[in-house]
Amino acid sequence: MKKFNTQEPLSRRFRVLCMLAAMAVLTACSGIKLAYNQGDTLLYWWLDAYVDLDSEQAPEVKQDIKELFKWHRQTQLKDYVHILTHAQRQLAGNLSKADLDADYRDIMTRTELLARKALPELTDLALSIKPEQLAHIEKKFDKNNETFRKKFVRGSVEDLQEKRFKKSMEQFDLWFGDFSKEQEVLLRKASDARPLNNQLWLDERIRRQQKIMAVLRKIDKENLSKEAAAPLVQGLVKDMLARTQSPENKEFFDTYTDGTMQMILTAVKIATPEQKAHAQKRMQGWISDFNILAADTR
Repeated sequence: MKKFNTQEPLSRRFRVLCMLAAMAVLTACSGIKLAYNQGDTLLYWWLDAYVDLDSEQAPEVKQDIKELFKWHRQTQLKDYVHILTHAQRQLAGNLSKADLDADYRDIMTRTELLARKALPELTDLALSIKPEQLAHIEKKFDKNNETFRKKFVRGSVEDLQEKRFKKSMEQFDLWFGDFSKEQEVLLRKASDARPLNNQLWLDERIRRQQKIMAVLRKIDKENLSKEAAAPLVQGLVKDMLARTQSPENKEFFDTYTDGTMQMILTAVKIATPEQKAHAQKRMQGWISDFNILAADTR
């Protein structure tokens, strides 16, 4: 498994890096540096939980992840500062739906940038997967899907809407501080206006998992070369990035995204000056942390 080359065209490194980036942006300012500095370990643990890496794979994967974080620290964290600084200006002004749509496209562009960083290494890893590891991955998928069913599919519409609302409020409270009961009524209305179909989310998740398993099994069964396997892995990455664009479900996902944007606009609109100041201060703390992290040359 060759090491990351920071001069080659950018490629993807597992979805978890995006998750780690989001975690950093959404955690308290005192926790960003700790979370990011431990990110390589967390990413390895996540991957190992799915694949059950053996003694031959583990050192190479750890080195790949280390190189990935070095590249990310050196090239991407300043962009996070830009995003947050831009968000501060938007919050102080008259935030619009068009602003949020542009922000969303910007985030997707940066996600695609990450998504092109590790294709060679992902292909190498796919080539190294053994039959018993395929079984382990499939078992992990099934376990996670059942957990999702229990939490987000089973239950009344009211219960599922309540869970979704509470999850959203965790983020809004982090940004703005506590909302009043009166404000929460308005936010709950905006939350419930979004379409609710958690079974569709699960079906899409299972579809992607099945595609991953099909590609990995094909690589293993046909003993494909790296040249033959690379387009298949690239196809998986492309599919993951476009998972909400399937023609049969695009209307639902577009409506859901639009509803989420409207909920964010509602939160900003009803936020008090004190709550907006809270958000500004929190973002400034994150900006400082990202600048410190970006200056670290480790």
